[in-house]
Amino acid sequence: MGNVTLPTPVALAGGAICILGGYLVGVVAGPATPERTTATVQSYDADSGELCLVGDAISDQEGVTEEGVLCGRWRRTQTTEGTPEAGEPFRFVSLVVDGSRQTESGEATPVTLIYGDVVR
Repeated sequence: MGNVTLPTPVALAGGAICILGGYLVGVVAGPATPERTTATVQSYDADSGELCLVGDAISDQEGVTEEGVLCGRWRRTQTTEGTPEAGEPFRFVSLVVDGSRQTESGEATPVTLIYGDVVR
């Protein structure tokens, strides 16, 4: 048997096709990522970290009240400077998790966590 060698451009093209194929499989079969949404800051309490947002974009979010307000604990990003002010646009992702908030009946209630920052 003799040695068979591929020309370099054919080998590079084959590698590029494999990488592209892996990327496409990852995009199609990979986990769903939460969509970042933009809403308007209604209020922010710096002592408790409670942030309330309003707007059309939050209507599909978990944890929205009947009044159309999404309130939760704000988790800052590393680049966050200052605090949000009422009326500012705020881009965020929210998660509802089992929390340590206890109701009068002793049951734990879900806590909404809001990750994001003011759009400047």
